[in-house]
Amino acid sequence: MAENNINDNNGDKVKEIDLLELAKKIWDRRRMVIKWCAVGAVIGIIVAFSIPKTYVTSVKLAPEKNDGKSASASLGALAAMAGVSIGNSGSDAIYPKLYPDIVQSVPFCASLFNVPLVNAKGDKHFTVAEYFENETRSPWWNAILGAPGKLLGALRSKEDAKEEKNHKINTFRLTPKESGLVGALRGTISTDVDVKTNVVTISVKTQDPMVSALLADTVVSRLQEYVTAYRTDKARKDLEYVEKLNEEARADYYAAQQKLANYLDTHQGMVLYSAQTTRDRLENEATLAFNLFNQTSQQLQVAKAKVQEDTPVYARIMPATVPIRAAGPKKIMILGVFIFLAFLAASVWILVVDPLRKKQRQNSAAQDKE
Repeated sequence: MAENNINDNNGDKVKEIDLLELAKKIWDRRRMVIKWCAVGAVIGIIVAFSIPKTYVTSVKLAPEKNDGKSASASLGALAAMAGVSIGNSGSDAIYPKLYPDIVQSVPFCASLFNVPLVNAKGDKHFTVAEYFENETRSPWWNAILGAPGKLLGALRSKEDAKEEKNHKINTFRLTPKESGLVGALRGTISTDVDVKTNVVTISVKTQDPMVSALLADTVVSRLQEYVTAYRTDKARKDLEYVEKLNEEARADYYAAQQKLANYLDTHQGMVLYSAQTTRDRLENEATLAFNLFNQTSQQLQVAKAKVQEDTPVYARIMPATVPIRAAGPKKIMILGVFIFLAFLAASVWILVVDPLRKKQRQNSAAQDKE
């Protein structure tokens, strides 16, 4: 046991000596390490100041819970009086967890292309598509990497450009330009859902603070409209159908009432049984028409209440505001990363590359002597 302990202690000492030796090698060539770190710092500064500033606007929504029980129960009595069964509408196919997929979908992003925007100074007005095409800046290396694509784009004929200008958006088959805009919007808009509270956070990151706030507010409004349209689709269709029935019943009732009035005006004082029979028949038809009109009127009120019931309510916990400070780039972090990479590269050169080169030179010299 004592011998094993001694061996373990010796092994620890050897490891410690090795680490100290490596550190000593790096320290002996500290001037080289400092030079490399200085070069890394310069590169880091150039990169940090080449990346445009970005501003982030976040909006938090708290959608209502759609359990479908309390609201449906409140309409039960009214529906029973009208002879209508509203059924169970507690299930909702679109719940908060699907909101990120909705925002990232092609139809949703394409619907934002023509949204009007204004810059922070208020001197430029443009659409979302025009903003990403003309008002955004990119680092200088993107211009170098994207030069071949620009050359190919410049070779297009004027006719192709004219056709593209008059082109209508087809979400089933996007053009390369439209596909690029969708990708840019997907990278700009992010949606996060808290699983416990169902609070939805929508963040928009752009290079202009005003554009960030306006686009975030528009995305939230469009998302609310999308979910509302889905939730109330069947109820609105039922409402349109009931309105049509109510108008027809109203017209039939007014026609029957007018027919009875005309008959009474032209057959006053007549005691013939045939005349009384016709009058009774017209009165019964007017009564039936009134009952049908009354029933459809009640159904119409229920249908209107159903649309209101299915319309979701959102509480904006944190509305969109124009950001004051830039969210990126993190210049200090970028600078630190490049200095660390430079230090790491210098250490690898000193500890690995340089010894291998010396060993190779020695082997070559030995072979030359032989």
